[in-house]
Amino acid sequence: MRLEELAGAAGAGRIVGDAAAIEITALAYDSRRAHPGTLFFCVPGEKADGHEFAAAAVAAGASALVVERELELEVTQLVVADARAAMAPLAARFAGDPTRELRVAGITGTNGKTTTAFLLAEVLESTATQCGLLGTVKQVVGAVEEEVERTTPEAIDLQATFRRMLEGGDRACAMEVSSHALALHRVDAIHFELALFTNLTQDHLDFHGDMEDYFRSKRRLFADLRPRVAIVNVDDPYGRRLAKDFECLTFSAEGAEADFSAHDASFDASGAEFRVAISPMGRNVQPETTFRPVGGEVAVRTALPGHFNVANALGAFAAAVAMGVEPGDAAEGLAGASRVPGRLEPLDEGQDFAVLVDYAHTPDSLENVLRAARRLTEGRVIAVFGAGGDRDRDKRPKMGRAGAEGSDLAIVTSDNPRSEDPDAIVAEVAAGAAGSAGVAVEPDRRAAIALAFERARPGDIVVIAGKGHEQGQEFEDGRKIPFDDREVAREELDRLGGGG
Repeated sequence: MRLEELAGAAGAGRIVGDAAAIEITALAYDSRRAHPGTLFFCVPGEKADGHEFAAAAVAAGASALVVERELELEVTQLVVADARAAMAPLAARFAGDPTRELRVAGITGTNGKTTTAFLLAEVLESTATQCGLLGTVKQVVGAVEEEVERTTPEAIDLQATFRRMLEGGDRACAMEVSSHALALHRVDAIHFELALFTNLTQDHLDFHGDMEDYFRSKRRLFADLRPRVAIVNVDDPYGRRLAKDFECLTFSAEGAEADFSAHDASFDASGAEFRVAISPMGRNVQPETTFRPVGGEVAVRTALPGHFNVANALGAFAAAVAMGVEPGDAAEGLAGASRVPGRLEPLDEGQDFAVLVDYAHTPDSLENVLRAARRLTEGRVIAVFGAGGDRDRDKRPKMGRAGAEGSDLAIVTSDNPRSEDPDAIVAEVAAGAAGSAGVAVEPDRRAAIALAFERARPGDIVVIAGKGHEQGQEFEDGRKIPFDDREVAREELDRLGGGG
């Protein structure tokens, strides 16, 4: 694609040099990926400024640069106000604007994004709509599973992936949309068919500063990206704010007045059952949405236990119906959907107590998971958890409090300490549990898991929280060692002979 044609997507940019003769064959924001034909984006970041790597990109053969200030380099430059913001529209143009064809459903919120996206993708698949998936655990492109580096990729990678989805036969995509991606313009230029908001609780305040800034980032999905239909959880106070500000469909797992509301929920170890009442009113529905208010009730079954998973399943149900799936077919798809890796994932090695592994890494999600575990046993609840380093420090004592209050034995351990001292993080978490009975501290995560199993009695339930599907533990200088809670737990259970 000619640079002058591509540059039109950047809006108010100006070209320094000759753009007419330059053919762009690739886009990059990492100078190590530059080669002849590459358009290199000089993106300022927290730790480094991409302008400092422009010379390296040119030396590697980059044909042109996107810059925020003109550089003294013999290369054509597209000067823009914000290089990062320019990435999305240019990447979309370069990829042929794939989301004009691909039906994209974006799921945002603090908790529940992964589960809701997984469930929605499986429901759509059950109705013969091949659906891609982008999220924290994995991505699925053209029915092929791939590993992920971050919840929402950078715009260049994202748009290229959408193109690959179309080429692989996908007709829809369920994707998690992180607050970082919204704040950093990664998802700009996506034509969202649907946007769904799950909830907002304390997380990522190391990046956002406060809850209002965190909320403003989430709000961008609805205010700036203008999905064709919006769906929000009105059980959440931030969801109610969105419902007041935008035309949207609403859902409630608490039985509140909404377009989709859950009633008579019941739970056991195999999952949850509830009824969905669908409003015949269709409040605030945009006229062009696929959803037509049909009224009535549908019985829903999901393999995911816990009240918070009723909200996740209900959100996926509402999204599927809004995308044109018949309610009965949506319920059938949910009933056949599998469990999500690392989300209340049970481990059974023949032990006489239950073990669940979950990703819960916020005070609210840990509280929800422990509450769900409590309903699944008549024995004790034992929790193993910690908090990550280089992240919101304020939530650490709150994690300790949630873990101590929600369990009979709380074992505080290390999570992903990153550049921080693991013992110091553990101490901050444990401080929140000070004065509570039944609290132990074991900084070594494997030893903490082993301790939980040694203390467990027949009929108890052990919840290992914080890392879920993750397969490594992160330390200083980017060092990452293999560590999968599920595999480590199986090894420790086998060492104990499967019993407590």
